[in-house]
Amino acid sequence: MSSYKRLVAFTTVLTFLLIMLGAFVRLTDAGLGCPDWPGCYGKLTPTHAAEEIAQAVEIQGGTHGPVSMPKAWKEMAHRYVATFLGLLIIGIMVMAWKKRAELKQSPALATWLFFAVCLQGAFGAWTVTMLLKPAIVTGHLIGGMTILGMLTWLWLRQTSPARTVAPPRDMGGLRLLARVGFVAVAAQIILGGWVSTNYAAVVCTDFPTCQGSFWPHMEFKDAFHIVRHLGETPEGEILNVASLTAIHFIHRIGALVVTGILGFLAFALWRNPGTKPLAIKLVAVLALQIAMGIGNVVFQLPLWLAVAHNGGAALLLVTLILVNYRVAGNRHRIS
Repeated sequence: MSSYKRLVAFTTVLTFLLIMLGAFVRLTDAGLGCPDWPGCYGKLTPTHAAEEIAQAVEIQGGTHGPVSMPKAWKEMAHRYVATFLGLLIIGIMVMAWKKRAELKQSPALATWLFFAVCLQGAFGAWTVTMLLKPAIVTGHLIGGMTILGMLTWLWLRQTSPARTVAPPRDMGGLRLLARVGFVAVAAQIILGGWVSTNYAAVVCTDFPTCQGSFWPHMEFKDAFHIVRHLGETPEGEILNVASLTAIHFIHRIGALVVTGILGFLAFALWRNPGTKPLAIKLVAVLALQIAMGIGNVVFQLPLWLAVAHNGGAALLLVTLILVNYRVAGNRHRIS
């Protein structure tokens, strides 16, 4: 395995783990553990900012508020790993340019990856400085998934054609279906991010019903309004339960739509002898993600399962990218 391929593979895995770490930080309410950026109260580590953190804990009346030493360390650990990831992506871009003749690949994707991680860093800063606005936090999640997707595609380009490219035949219909599946999964991930960043996951505690009904009372006016503060309407009022219910329930409907589309895609893959293994992988990952989604409702969002559900979403996205790469054929080997 070449050094470039190893670097891309390691960075891809690290990005996946960082997405789960970000979910852990968000779900433990540690996103404002250090309420400034990039340091913690202007210091390199929470240990150096111990006095400022202690003062913040005293002002907020205990460690149950947004600031505490454990929360500060969770937040800063996420920043440290993200910084390291950024350095790795810079390394990927530099190597892609230097080795472009050897790799027989354009360095364009690696270059766009660099710009994507710069934008992601900006979203990370805005997440803190704009006090966890749902649109910004969701955008940060989208950025992480986008970087993971780009790295996955870049890694697939380094693998052997026999393992990653579908048999040469007319697969136009399957390509279209794979693209539709990818778009559906991406949209569902955005909906899931909106649920998480608005803390709407626990508003429905029963399944398959929600609040004892198959069509609970919902209000959509403020539920999907992008420009607003966390837990508030655009007018600054408290976001009511009906709005949170709408956010949660639309995500459930999205899950049904995605399941239907991916089920159809898996059937199409199964019918093609060259893509049967992909069908099995797709069904397995989809079933696992559905089970974790239901488990989060039934068991009222245990931390480990909620973090795993975020990881499952990332794994499903990676699977759809693999499917799209396979059915795209040899066209992307030199792109």
